[in-house]
Amino acid sequence: MHDKTEAGLQPLIRIEGASATAGEPPAACALWRMGFRPFYLLASLFAASSVLLWIAQYSGVLSHAYLQGPAWHGHEMLFGFTLAVVAGFLLTAVRNWTGRETPTGYALMALVALWLAARILVLTPYAVAAMIANVAFPLALAVAIGRPLVQSGNRRNYFFVALLVALSAASLVFHLSQLIVLPWLALPSLHASLDLILFVVAVVGGRVIPMFTNNGVPGAGATRRPWIERAALGGTLLVLAADMLQLPGPAAATLMLAVAAAHAVRLWLWKPWRVRHAPLVWILHAAYAWVVAYFVLRGLAEIGLVDRVLATHALTVGVIGGMTLGMMTRTARGHTGRVLIAGRLETASFVLVCLAALLRVFGGIGFPGAYGMAVVASGICWSAAFGLYAALYASVLSRTRIDGKPG
Repeated sequence: MHDKTEAGLQPLIRIEGASATAGEPPAACALWRMGFRPFYLLASLFAASSVLLWIAQYSGVLSHAYLQGPAWHGHEMLFGFTLAVVAGFLLTAVRNWTGRETPTGYALMALVALWLAARILVLTPYAVAAMIANVAFPLALAVAIGRPLVQSGNRRNYFFVALLVALSAASLVFHLSQLIVLPWLALPSLHASLDLILFVVAVVGGRVIPMFTNNGVPGAGATRRPWIERAALGGTLLVLAADMLQLPGPAAATLMLAVAAAHAVRLWLWKPWRVRHAPLVWILHAAYAWVVAYFVLRGLAEIGLVDRVLATHALTVGVIGGMTLGMMTRTARGHTGRVLIAGRLETASFVLVCLAALLRVFGGIGFPGAYGMAVVASGICWSAAFGLYAALYASVLSRTRIDGKPG
């Protein structure tokens, strides 16, 4: 069973009939016609090359970088890679939700330039400039999507603007902590930012995964229940509050396991066992299953049974890696006029990112001596997954739609 076409996709992410704006550069390539195009390409290239940059830091090539080691890795996977995917998604989706323009052409180039500046500056000694660029990018993105949302009165999605502002604030706290201006550790600000990203994943996943399941696998019967939606999303926000307030271990563990149960029931209602023959659907289910694993591991970590780093990587590699790769593949195909079917190479990239998560989270359990090898193997699988995406979709993202429609 293949996931081919979706009439139900229009309310969220399918965009057709959008025209080029007056701000488009003369003779511009298709890369600047819609937000997902440059940001998905850059995100995949950055994800694939991040391991090389990590090695460059450890080898001393980037010894004078403002951010180094785990601080750079955590910051850049969140505010570099993940936020680029979020930018591409929101710039495209908001255009469809509102029927109004989001940045294209020169305006889109400016957003991309700001993102690139932030990535480069953290590798230089210019800490204040790096901070300004990183704090400014989510704010600029908030303005870019906020205008059409407000102009159209699309109140349902105002919270995306608030989340971007919150991410900008978290970035500011992180950098001020790095500069020893605030008496606040940088790590909690990254954890809070991850909680915000997880909430975005939970909201968007709840909107699209059941729909994609039913459209891609006829008879799947994926359903939603209002009470479990409230429990899963409300619980995710409670986790953010708990992290901000540093809730004590046993109480935090109880909360984490309760929220894990809510998300497990939510996923069960989507019938994940029925999607195994539809790669564009099962990758989203697999990524969401890592949400459950994340909260379970967080609960165990709060009472000292596992290291919290395992939970963190269940979220970053499993949830974020799988969800972004699945959505980038799906939207790139849909918005360039291609059939919604994942080929063998796309499916291989899905398998690789799932393997990366399994190795990173569970590779060293029971075999402590193999932990280092598991981390390296996970990084190789991660880079291969996103490198494969970049190789497959560079031309797709930079060329006009094959069906001749604008966008």
